[in-house]
Amino acid sequence: MKKALLLASILFVSVMSTACINNFAVQELNSKAKIYMEEGDYKAAIERLKSSIDLDDTIFETHYNLAVAYTQAEDYANAIAAYKEAINLEPDMPDSYYSLAVAEENLTVDLKSGTVRINEDGEIYTPDDLTDEVEKYEPSDAVLEKINSLKDDALKNYQTYLEKAPESADAAEVKQKIEVLSASSAPAMVDE
Repeated sequence: MKKALLLASILFVSVMSTACINNFAVQELNSKAKIYMEEGDYKAAIERLKSSIDLDDTIFETHYNLAVAYTQAEDYANAIAAYKEAINLEPDMPDSYYSLAVAEENLTVDLKSGTVRINEDGEIYTPDDLTDEVEKYEPSDAVLEKINSLKDDALKNYQTYLEKAPESADAAEVKQKIEVLSASSAPAMVDE
């Protein structure tokens, strides 16, 4: 019995020590990422935040900050994925929905202009050389479908933001964004 109690105590202490070390490492990585963000080095901030998530993927702030870093780096596809992770962890944070909607809107602009593309597997990527290509670019039906889907998602996320923060200072601005998105997402009227 004493051996079992001793082993359980040792296991508990080692688990707690590891948790403390991980917590300290996560805090250090997040602090360093914040410094990189302030300096505009989003790539370094992203790497630190991803390492932090590898240590502990349950911290809302880390996922949200990763999404913000991706947004600042104009990598909207990864920003969207990170905002969704943050929302999974804390579904009641209104700003997450607003930021997600902004990233979705920005990705639609990039897809429409051709500065980002969708490959055959449905993955979004940035072409290596865009010099003359962007001027001649015409989005495919699959890209247009993705754009419409992103617009619909942005519309829903702005609405969720207003539901969760109806008295927000930017409510009127968000309502206007909803009107614009609703109008641009509506099917075109065909004259007969």
